[in-house]
Amino acid sequence: MLIREVLEIAEKIKTMEIRGAGKIARSAALALQLQAEKSKAKSEDEFWGEMKEVSRILYHTRPTAVSLPNALRYVMHRVKLAYQTGADLEHLKFITINSAKEFIHNSENAKRKIAEFGAKRIEDGDIIMTHCHSTAAIGVMKKAWEQGKDIKVIVTETRPRYQGKITAKQLAEAGIPVIYVVDGAARHYMKMTDKVVMGADSITANGAVINKIGTALIALTAKEHRVWVMTAAETYKFHPETLLGQLVEIEERDPYEVVPKEELKTWPKNIIVKNPAFDVTPPEYVDVIITEKGVIPPYASIDILKEEFGWALRYTEPWED
Repeated sequence: MLIREVLEIAEKIKTMEIRGAGKIARSAALALQLQAEKSKAKSEDEFWGEMKEVSRILYHTRPTAVSLPNALRYVMHRVKLAYQTGADLEHLKFITINSAKEFIHNSENAKRKIAEFGAKRIEDGDIIMTHCHSTAAIGVMKKAWEQGKDIKVIVTETRPRYQGKITAKQLAEAGIPVIYVVDGAARHYMKMTDKVVMGADSITANGAVINKIGTALIALTAKEHRVWVMTAAETYKFHPETLLGQLVEIEERDPYEVVPKEELKTWPKNIIVKNPAFDVTPPEYVDVIITEKGVIPPYASIDILKEEFGWALRYTEPWED
């Protein structure tokens, strides 16, 4: 039987109340932890069945952010090995709880390391452009500011959910001067930009970056203006299945996020409103990817994938037997 907290976390991820690839991943791990802590399972088989069901529900909440299935894989891979080697019920619960806590700890520690590595590449006086809301990217800019570097940040609004407002407020609360602009003004302000720092929801084997819709246009504009583009991303955002040629599914969200439902009712019926949540930035538009393991060029993404997730390629879903 699944506990209420797990279903609440799944719903919050689906509705974007919990947002940001890192927070989504940590929330998924926490859901597995909570289920294990409060499970009423009477046998090892019943417990394994519960954990698989939790994984299925969480897995289908957001299809693009690979951090979510990678978090599930991290925990479930360890639980599955224990289950298959005959661990008793209490040990299975211990493995689940400990693995979830370990993932959450590593995730938080990764943000700190990314901030340190990234801040070294920010220079005093830099004007930085960013898009959407990424805790990893914000960490880089905050660390540079804490180091005494005089920076300003241009933040795009990031329609239709306006995640840029969150970024602008968090940077401003840290004392950083912020210029908040509409998405369409990115090219206009690129001529005064020194660096672009953005996050990622997924990174493929060839170094392509999947991030909030509008990222690719900003990266293209930056390349046109010869402005450096840096992507801040934890290694659990690298997409293991892309090693085998699988394409990343781009999430299509509710059109009512773009046009309110009541307003859309008055529109001509032959207008279709599309709302893709992400786009793909080719690796040639990205200069470096900042990870907790160091700063790499996009083409080195395949090395990260082989090192971090080679074991995950043996199966597709985090819950498979």
